[in-house]
Amino acid sequence: MTEAVRREPGRSGLGLVLSARRDPLARILNVDLATVLIAVLLPWSTTGVVIATALWVIALAPTIEAAAFWRSLKRPICALPIAMFALALVGTLWSDAPWGERLHAVGPTMKLLMLPLLLYHCERSSRGVWVFIAFLTSCLLLMIASWLVALDPNLSLKLYFSRGPFTPTSGIAVRNYIDQSQEFVLCAIGLAYPVMTLLRTNRVRLAALFAAIAASLLINMMFVVVSRTALVTMPIMIAVFALLHLRWRAAIIALCAAALLAAVIWNVAPQLRATVSKFFTDYQYTSIQNNETGIGSRLLYWQKSLRFFAEAPLIGHGTGATRGLFEKAAIGATGARGQVVSNPHNQTLNMAVQWGVVGVVLLYAMWLVHLMLFRGEGLAAWIGLLVVVQNVSTSLFNSHLFDFQEGWMYVLGVGVAGGMVLRARRDDVANHNQCAPTLLQTRPMPDRNNNPSTTSRKFWSLSA
Repeated sequence: MTEAVRREPGRSGLGLVLSARRDPLARILNVDLATVLIAVLLPWSTTGVVIATALWVIALAPTIEAAAFWRSLKRPICALPIAMFALALVGTLWSDAPWGERLHAVGPTMKLLMLPLLLYHCERSSRGVWVFIAFLTSCLLLMIASWLVALDPNLSLKLYFSRGPFTPTSGIAVRNYIDQSQEFVLCAIGLAYPVMTLLRTNRVRLAALFAAIAASLLINMMFVVVSRTALVTMPIMIAVFALLHLRWRAAIIALCAAALLAAVIWNVAPQLRATVSKFFTDYQYTSIQNNETGIGSRLLYWQKSLRFFAEAPLIGHGTGATRGLFEKAAIGATGARGQVVSNPHNQTLNMAVQWGVVGVVLLYAMWLVHLMLFRGEGLAAWIGLLVVVQNVSTSLFNSHLFDFQEGWMYVLGVGVAGGMVLRARRDDVANHNQCAPTLLQTRPMPDRNNNPSTTSRKFWSLSA
């Protein structure tokens, strides 16, 4: 199968797709196209992603080689996501929540099962970059739609596809402003690496194009709509890029330039100032007036969650128990202090309440092995690292690994980029072995009678 994947087809693309029943190369191409479809739909539709994922699994199944797949599953980068799903499944046994809530709480972890499959497939395929291009293009279309909806909120697609009543929001064509901001930030900062690489090779025009695309995404966030989570995590992602890929002088200059640009934008972007001001006013509204706010309510969730964790620190209260715990804590309380939620808006606390220290250790172990996977240079390594950094940092304020949009961004980004990195390392090892010095494998020198000497013959038999 792997041999077939490496060969270029001798027929047209459509003919290759249609010949999937008998051609291994065509089957791999179909899986690649299904992956691209998931990336295209991800910024737009949850239902579309679910359907495309089902088609992807169906397309992948005939291409799996059992022995190679089993070896892949043994790696920590694959085993730990599976272990998190298994923990959620086993955690239903000691939960006090109704069985419907227990099984519903297992659902967010099921997407993690896609990670081993994506890593396995993308390690075989050479088309991983197609997925990145597809996601970027889809986000650019979403940005255009965002500008149109900012001009006329009635153009929002949510008016036609939203479940239940919906009030049009400026700049939001689909989903919500948090999901949209995370997508735009990932694309904008992710383009920093190719811009830098192109400038170093004097390909200025293409670098300028990518820089303009990144700037357009950031401008939309500053002047149309942006989430506070994105504002907090964006400087972290920029700092990671500067520290990893710029010399210290260039990094300092870049960070100073970014700070100066931020100051200029601050003075001309009222939407940005209004968003930042909520950091300070929300806490006061909640602590003094007991009103529900983004920041203030989160602080209350975290306080209660720490208390729940202290009650069952080892294995937690079980899968799906969070809402019941908040219901008990809300008895006799009103306003923000009486809110009942099933999500503490912090990934670590979400794990801790349900599965205790075991869950927290498993979560951080998975993040760590995925970070370690993306050590090194290259576009895939940069994108994979950025995806993990974004998920870890945004999970301080949300349970983004379990949320649909951000969770799938993590799964797709780590799965595709990780497979590309593994493939590149495997090819590097193969090329190194082919180019290794062969000085020790010289043929024996003949003796006086033109016959190989005994010593040389023994040496040759060992090295051959």
